[in-house]
Amino acid sequence: MASAPANTLPIFYNDLLPLSTNDHVDYKVRQVESAPFLVTQHAVPLTVDEFVPAQRFAPIIFSSGDDSVPLLLMGLNEGVNIFVDDEGQLRGPAYIPAYVRRYPWMLAKLRPDSEELSLCFDPTSPAVGAFEDGQPLFDDGKPSELTQGVLKFCEDFEQAAARTGQFVKDLKDMDLLMDGEVSIQSPLNEQPFVYRGFRMINEEKLRDLRGDQLRKINQNGMLPLIHAHLFSLQLMRDVFEAQVAQGKGPIPAPAGLEVANA
Repeated sequence: MASAPANTLPIFYNDLLPLSTNDHVDYKVRQVESAPFLVTQHAVPLTVDEFVPAQRFAPIIFSSGDDSVPLLLMGLNEGVNIFVDDEGQLRGPAYIPAYVRRYPWMLAKLRPDSEELSLCFDPTSPAVGAFEDGQPLFDDGKPSELTQGVLKFCEDFEQAAARTGQFVKDLKDMDLLMDGEVSIQSPLNEQPFVYRGFRMINEEKLRDLRGDQLRKINQNGMLPLIHAHLFSLQLMRDVFEAQVAQGKGPIPAPAGLEVANA
């Protein structure tokens, strides 16, 4: 079953520091060619803005529990990501969620009694530091064009996250989410592999919606998102087969989908 992370930091982040003109005036950003933090991450948070492009590449599911969030399933088994190699480089075409592209940056509250969000970064990332090469974060003590772009991306992400939270709330209010289960038969194993520990849209309840409810979710844009999620589930077997081809197939009695909230 899905559960909250053991620490207070979101996945991928080892630490957070607020970006400061005093402490980081000489810091730069340099390009990195790999994302090793993705190698063992099989499920990544996804916003509703990304459902349509993402559904072409991997299944979109919902984590279990009260605070359910959409996740892009990049592997069926914990610790397996079929889209990157052991160094964290892409194997081929893939959709990389904004959550990943945002790293090592994020907006965070510096004080629990304030609603103000500050631009922060993970100082353990090899992409940000006092390097000789790279693009500066500050010009004459002011945020550079790069930093302004990073801030805009993080602000857009927060807004998309808010829309995603409302989307999930609406699904729960209409009782459209149910516990999911996927059974995949492999020719190499007599018993099928059964994956649980996630949530999905209940198609039967979707079909039984009243006319006014159906009209509402069509007009507010929820219906295409629901269909993108349902269509994406057809990729479960593709992900399974890719795991097997990479030598990362499940053991005969898998524990199932162990997905964690962001």
